Amino acid sequence: MTQLRAHAPGRVNLIGDHTDYVGGLALPVAIDLGTTITGSASTGVIELQSEQLGSRMHLDVPVNQQIGTIEPSWSRYIAAVAREMDCREGFTGTISSTLPLGAGLSSSASLELATALALGFDGSTLELARLGQRCELAAVGVPCGLLDQLSSAFGREGHALLIDFATTSIEPIELPGDIEIVIIHSGVERTLAGSAYGERRTACERATALLGPLADCDPNALDRIEDPVIRRRARHVITECQRVRDAVAALRSNTIETFGRLMVESHASLRDDFEVSTPVVDALVEQLIAIDGVHGARVTGAGFGGCVVALTRPGAIHDPTSFTGRGWKVRASGPASVELITD
Repeated sequence: MTQLRAHAPGRVNLIGDHTDYVGGLALPVAIDLGTTITGSASTGVIELQSEQLGSRMHLDVPVNQQIGTIEPSWSRYIAAVAREMDCREGFTGTISSTLPLGAGLSSSASLELATALALGFDGSTLELARLGQRCELAAVGVPCGLLDQLSSAFGREGHALLIDFATTSIEPIELPGDIEIVIIHSGVERTLAGSAYGERRTACERATALLGPLADCDPNALDRIEDPVIRRRARHVITECQRVRDAVAALRSNTIETFGRLMVESHASLRDDFEVSTPVVDALVEQLIAIDGVHGARVTGAGFGGCVVALTRPGAIHDPTSFTGRGWKVRASGPASVELITD
């Protein structure tokens, strides 16, 4: 029996958070943790079983239900993709994932892209990413940027991705072979829908209206913003975009200590100016950067909990699970893809 297997990686962001939705810069890595959907086309329904989530979903196609009422809640992402693609054929299969939920590693974007490929998406890679972004909004009401979806759709083995969200340009940046990327879960679950993500985005949009594109803004222009909160939010974006530029230069010159220092500065900015860290996350970052061989560490993703990413010498952190019980050493992965398999 011929089936297909669709896979989409998660992502970890090395530097450049809360910059995507205001046309800034970021440097994410698609990782070798992701979501895989295996199955075959069927008639009239989409039925998927998830062992990790412990439940089965059933959707009639075309999808005419209100997305927000569909249960189990994770199936809203499936429904949003099916509706966006105007699916007329069904699909039966299984979902397996090596990504932790609520960790800030793009589990929802990974599910969206894998679903689209399983249901027969045949557009461009950029169109795939944009579809995932629209489905995120439809499924949970979060006006997210394109960071997660672009990272998963355009991943490249052994490389980070320099993304300019003003032009949607993507440049692979080779990672040195003598580093390890380590992710440690803080133990604090996070969801964008339940966070202050929307407030942060609104503040950045107000700052952009006052100063113009923040990615290219002179930090001295911040004095023109009277509201101290909006000023701090804008300062993070302006300085974070410059840190991304400096981090890319550090990779190209193989000055990894500089890259690590920029990660620590990025965390301080996210903690103090953007206020998306937590005391638990802050303590974990301090614990990590005190370890010999750890070049730098920072909160990764939207914040409000989730994970910390560290860049280290090989072997500097022997067991990533020794901190909170949940941790991973990851490699830079290739892009979302689909393949036919024959039993």
